[in-house]
Amino acid sequence: MTIRVAIADDHTLVREGFRRLLESEADIRVVGAVGDGSQAVELAKRVKPDVVLMDIRMPRLDGLAATRKITTGGGKTRVVILTTYDLDEYVFDALRAGASGFLLKDSPPDRLIDAVRVASSGDALLSPSITRRLIEEFTKRPTPQTAPKLENLTRRERDVLACLARGFSNGEIADELFISPATVKSHVASVLNKLELRDRVQAVVYAYQYGLTERQTEQGQPSPRSPEG
Repeated sequence: MTIRVAIADDHTLVREGFRRLLESEADIRVVGAVGDGSQAVELAKRVKPDVVLMDIRMPRLDGLAATRKITTGGGKTRVVILTTYDLDEYVFDALRAGASGFLLKDSPPDRLIDAVRVASSGDALLSPSITRRLIEEFTKRPTPQTAPKLENLTRRERDVLACLARGFSNGEIADELFISPATVKSHVASVLNKLELRDRVQAVVYAYQYGLTERQTEQGQPSPRSPEG
């Protein structure tokens, strides 16, 4: 299966560099490259790429606004934010806008290629440093009283959500909860569906936004380490 990628960056050399790098991979094809956010939104509507690599600072419409338009348009296109600016405000705004990943432009080439593949599979790319920032940011805030739709989750699905919030991969969740990877995949899909979340990034934001990990501990609920009964 070929992954169709669009690139949005206002620097021609950057666009062409990304294009050459990605098209060196047999399973990736670049279907368009544009220089501003408005063009990125139009391109996404027209060609429906699997993944858009999106710069943040661009003319006409910035990458965050463009991401929001693309991810709320009802399609399946995923957005990976690429930027030279490792600033907290951009990380949080990008994730809230619906991005499936956040990557610095000075990341190794194989990290960019991996980000495209991860995003296209419907998963999300969050580096450990970004996960730590989310934890620090949301644990500083007052916890809202009610987490919407949380009551729809089973006890095991809440355990899975807690593991997602800790940045665990499916394999790590399987080890932590003593269940099979296939069962984890099923639980993750169910959590996202019941909470009406787009992907794992939104699940992480949701968990920390509502203080779910803290609340489970305070209420004496079983830790994710307990075997499945």
